[in-house]
Amino acid sequence: MQHLRTIAFLALLAGITPLRAQTPQPATRPVRPTPPTRDPHTPGYVTATELPDGANAPANADGNFILGPTHTPSPDATQQPSVPQGTVSQFTMNSADSKLYPGIAREPDTFGTPDPADPAKLIVTTSHPAPYTRRVTVYVPKQYVPGTVAPFIIGADGPDRDLFTTLDNLIAQHRVPVMIAISISNGSGDAQGSERGLEYDTMSGRYAEFVETEVLPLVEKQYQVKLTKDPDGRATMGGSSGGSCALIMAWYHPELYHRVLTYSGTYVNQQWPSNPQTPHGAWEFHEHLIPNTPTKPLRIWMEVGDRDLLNPNVMNDHMHDWVVANENMARVLADKGYHYQFVFVRNAGHTDHTAKQQTLPEALEYLWQGYPIAGANTGSKN
Repeated sequence: MQHLRTIAFLALLAGITPLRAQTPQPATRPVRPTPPTRDPHTPGYVTATELPDGANAPANADGNFILGPTHTPSPDATQQPSVPQGTVSQFTMNSADSKLYPGIAREPDTFGTPDPADPAKLIVTTSHPAPYTRRVTVYVPKQYVPGTVAPFIIGADGPDRDLFTTLDNLIAQHRVPVMIAISISNGSGDAQGSERGLEYDTMSGRYAEFVETEVLPLVEKQYQVKLTKDPDGRATMGGSSGGSCALIMAWYHPELYHRVLTYSGTYVNQQWPSNPQTPHGAWEFHEHLIPNTPTKPLRIWMEVGDRDLLNPNVMNDHMHDWVVANENMARVLADKGYHYQFVFVRNAGHTDHTAKQQTLPEALEYLWQGYPIAGANTGSKN
């Protein structure tokens, strides 16, 4: 009985009528086509500044940039023994304790099928309530003064060791503020019908509300830190669906977050269950939401690789090209006058780790432009 009540509850949240229970049917995993290498000068793509191979975009410049094919890890993304190291700790959260995400999962080796009446919809009949646990990894820099209020960054798909190492170096150089980093693992699975997909691909404020009401209070209590309430001192970041989630958090709750950093953001049609208000999922960001909404006080850094994903599913709805989605994002953000930086990286795949190791320091420095940094040199900033 509790099982059925949970199904009805999830269906009510999604605004859909519960389906009768169905026996999971094994399915053959759709073959993912090998993504082609896209040319950043393709007609229809945004005009961008091509940088020398190995160079990063300036940390204080808005606009579009093309990075070369050689990706050498930045020294600032590499552990430096002479730099003060922050403390990294971890705790676990259980789905039984969550009021917002009691847990779902899609049956193994089952997948959705396109709706014959609408190729933009995926029918998933094999998702059901299921428990999960998640890890929350918290980075506290050596320079943090106990009892003081600190800015912070929320990261998806944690733990993100690259982020912690980079913050050690940038904080020591006074290039970013002394901040807490909270790296939250997902609730398992991927895409439609999974807990991760529900958390990251849903176009609503629910995940930001989950972080605000269920995660941050535990962080403050367990590690004796004080997290700022100022949205200008709060950032989100992630890759793939974690990237679209980072923007979703800030878009639906700009009173909580003003800064967003994404690698290979999934600004495509991957939301499930379908929502008539945003029928194309995160594709709606560049299709309707950003163009048709007054400019919000957000600063956004985005990356995409030339071999990023292209239609890795069976929908064929023309809304599953990660490069086109990110190019479209750059265009509409420019049209609306946002502070944003978009980097197109040659010789890079989906959430490419070498590209991240090259770009993360400058990306974080760009992200925190305009925020006061103790001990930093003053100068003109966007």
